[in-house]
Amino acid sequence: MQPFTFTTTRTIISEPGAAARLAEVCGAEGGGQVRNVMVVTDPGIVSLGLLDRVLPGFENAGMSLTVFGDVEADPSDATVEKAAAQARKAGADCIVGFGGGSSMDVAKLVALLAHPQCDQPLSAMYGVGNATGLRLPLIQVPTTAGTGSEVTPISIVTTGETTKAGVVSPVLQPDVALLDAELTVGLPPHVTAATGIDAMVHAIEAYTSVNRKNPVSDMLAREALVLLSTHLPAAVSNGKDLKARTGMLRGALYAGQAFANAPVAAVHALAYPLGGHFHIPHGLSNALVLTEVMRFNASKCSDLYAELAPYIMDGELQLDESDAEMTERLIQWLENRVQEVGLPLRLRDCGVTEESLPMLASEAMKQQRLLVNNPRELSEADALKIYQAVY
Repeated sequence: MQPFTFTTTRTIISEPGAAARLAEVCGAEGGGQVRNVMVVTDPGIVSLGLLDRVLPGFENAGMSLTVFGDVEADPSDATVEKAAAQARKAGADCIVGFGGGSSMDVAKLVALLAHPQCDQPLSAMYGVGNATGLRLPLIQVPTTAGTGSEVTPISIVTTGETTKAGVVSPVLQPDVALLDAELTVGLPPHVTAATGIDAMVHAIEAYTSVNRKNPVSDMLAREALVLLSTHLPAAVSNGKDLKARTGMLRGALYAGQAFANAPVAAVHALAYPLGGHFHIPHGLSNALVLTEVMRFNASKCSDLYAELAPYIMDGELQLDESDAEMTERLIQWLENRVQEVGLPLRLRDCGVTEESLPMLASEAMKQQRLLVNNPRELSEADALKIYQAVY
């Protein structure tokens, strides 16, 4: 039996309506000393009024609340610096990420950069294990069911016009993940679909990762896929289905816990350039390349794909099918599901040009942090073939 280490967010609260107790949760994290809370979020959350239900709690608790509402999709390093500066100016002693993965990723770095003893610039934090020191208490409230950022020690930042970099460090692991399915009820179907497929990718890649794969991450990945495959159709077709929304949130969280410990691989490596150069949302980028990467990997891990197939395709498999047959059926099921939930299957349908494919393949090779986790070694020529296959 191989030794392993598993870490995750210390406290998880999953309850419809729990966001109304956010001030109470913040106070508990600070040992009763929290007085100035900053919420990091995006303009859409503010305009939809999703913060309205939490504001009275802070006033009643005698806490001041600062809202940074300028997080954009694929947030830039400038946005992180701006938010951290506002947190320092406000004297924030607790940070809340409230929104999708972008807001939660920014919140992680703000909690570190805004700590009074932080003397490390953001530029020195990129990479694995480079961010160090103390941070402020950090609570994450996801409003989408996809990224799992509420339980990962990872923050992705746009560092140039088309480039992204990751900050991966245990110091970024949040203290509390607060899951309130009521916050996700208004998500449009296409966002629900893309983020849901994103979460499935996290689980699949964690299960097949060649680095740090372990029994706990495997268990969480399997349970995530049961929840996500079961509840995604209902969540897309009826956004007010609270049971489906809760199932999606929990599935995304389990998948996040899995890949935070057994890291993702080539699907994400090929997805990042699509977001950087063509501004395709991250979940959709993953969905576009998922099945072709699985076909590429199948020669090395069809046994693992076959193990996952029953958790996703309950009742649709024959017991006498080979690993290769089960893998291909799983891939076909995923392609059908992506189409059924209304997501495009081709790069050309998302504004990607054919002449850009060699450039994308070259850019994908810069994601060695992810590619080293892939079950099959992937070259630039392989990446180009995958992009061409899904073009």
